[in-house]
Amino acid sequence: MSKSKSKTRKKVVVTTSGSERKAPRSSPRSRPASRAPEVEMIFKKPFFIWVGIGLALIAVGFVLMGGGAMPSPDVWDESLIYSPRRTVVAPLFILAGLAVEVYAVLKK
Repeated sequence: MSKSKSKTRKKVVVTTSGSERKAPRSSPRSRPASRAPEVEMIFKKPFFIWVGIGLALIAVGFVLMGGGAMPSPDVWDESLIYSPRRTVVAPLFILAGLAVEVYAVLKK
């Protein structure tokens, strides 16, 4: 039992430093906080307007291409699937949107 008692004793740590700890001193700022310098953006507002127009044209093209549900599952109507709206107009809108995107990038 004496061996187990000696193992359970807690050790006391004694420090030799002063009893009072001093708080670390913070150095005062030598100059007031200033704003970060403004960085000039690569692209200006007109670029984003052209990109928005191009994305809108592409979105309109995809909306025009969508749909085509048959009124009856037993009937196949080619005029709904292969209508000029889906085969000509919608792809032209998408190509026009892509052309506007290329113009917006190359305009700079």
